[in-house]
Amino acid sequence: MISADLNIVLPELILAVYAMGALMFAVYTGKDATAPLILGSTAALMAALGVWIAISGSGAATAFGGAFIDDGFSRFAKVIILLSAAAILLMSQSYMERIGILKFEYPILIALATVGMMMMVSAGDLMALYMGLELQSLSLYVIAALHRDDQRSTEAGLKYFVLGALSSGLLLYGASLTYGYAGTTLFSGILETISDGKMPIGLLLGLVFLFAGLAFKVSAAPFHMWTPDVYEGSPTPVTAFFATAPKVAAMALFARVAHDAFGTVTADWTQIIALLSVVSMFLGAIAAIGQRDIKRLMAYSSIAHMGFALMGLAAGTMFGIQAMLIYLAIYVVMNIGTFAFILSMERDGQPVTDIDGLHQYSKAEPLKALALLVLMFSLAGVPPMVGFFGKFYVLQAAVDADLAWLAVAGVIASVIGAFYYLRIVYFMYFGEERDAIQTPMNAYNWAALVGAAVIMVAGVVNLFGVEALAAAAAETLVN
Repeated sequence: MISADLNIVLPELILAVYAMGALMFAVYTGKDATAPLILGSTAALMAALGVWIAISGSGAATAFGGAFIDDGFSRFAKVIILLSAAAILLMSQSYMERIGILKFEYPILIALATVGMMMMVSAGDLMALYMGLELQSLSLYVIAALHRDDQRSTEAGLKYFVLGALSSGLLLYGASLTYGYAGTTLFSGILETISDGKMPIGLLLGLVFLFAGLAFKVSAAPFHMWTPDVYEGSPTPVTAFFATAPKVAAMALFARVAHDAFGTVTADWTQIIALLSVVSMFLGAIAAIGQRDIKRLMAYSSIAHMGFALMGLAAGTMFGIQAMLIYLAIYVVMNIGTFAFILSMERDGQPVTDIDGLHQYSKAEPLKALALLVLMFSLAGVPPMVGFFGKFYVLQAAVDADLAWLAVAGVIASVIGAFYYLRIVYFMYFGEERDAIQTPMNAYNWAALVGAAVIMVAGVVNLFGVEALAAAAAETLVN
């Protein structure tokens, strides 16, 4: 039994053992001198594990008495998490070296956070959920404050830690209420206790607190308060990581809890999710308008995009989960490409994040400007970019679930949000004559920027098969 369980959790086990081995290797050899080697090997291992999970997984299995679930849904999320984490690591090396903060702990903490995320998306038990969530969170608290000589980075780490502890308390209180009324921590056991479609008021309160804690992790309004400051203060590669893999993991965990533990009372929680969705979309769309720092702008963009992803979950259907997964896959690619550009922004050798530096940028770098234009259009949901189809899927899922009002709200929020994306395009092509920023790029960042832009255009044909993969993944969760 133990050997069978270990075989199911083998990818997580490999990455965890590697992280501990890399830590020992660095400590007893050259410490920070080994950072480039560890960073490269960590990215390679994550990419290899992502490919392995993508091509080898089939069927569904559980380990450790149902606490760990390996199915199509978790594998879909893990592939996105691993590949995006690998891409961010490769993109971040030159930036970290340029500002002198490439520490050996950085890739190791990313690896441990990724192990936590993989645990989150496979959690079948409240205790497994909490273990994965805290492993991810504790690692992220540290890397947010990685630039120890920068006051803003230290402040970001502290804010994230304090507010993260609050959200963990909410989630843990919800878990204790749920256990108290259901008599079990297993999701399958919780589902059985409410098989008649009715919940005790205590169990409903447990659900609300659980969802509040998870909403913090996906930076959904009104639990978004940490996001702008942490995105702005953290080193830019860390911000890029925050905006990709953890969002996928938290959204997948959200869906797992909703359907595996409370799937028979969708009417009770779809209202909560729909409210989180509409508030997030509008807050992200409106608050970003006044931002001049591109990292803060991307923070509010992230809040709005998580609102759209939550719209798919709010539908409470298999198609809603499929739409959510498609949206998350597209969102991650768009953000990787955008942050590849943000990482390269500098003036006189110093990183800059002020969007005013993009005035007339297209004259100096026409190809990079074109790639960023495509990504901005896609983030705004302008057809025929792939980002439009991501929004189309979640809007259709909402309409099919008789949530037409939510779909209408999404369209309005999308129109409002288009302003700040198109403003960047306007600055690049029609802005005032100013000293333009420089954007030196290594091969990884160049490939990420151009590759993401190409995907946003070429994906119009068939979304590279993601639609079918997301449908199969959604079916394993809902059925």
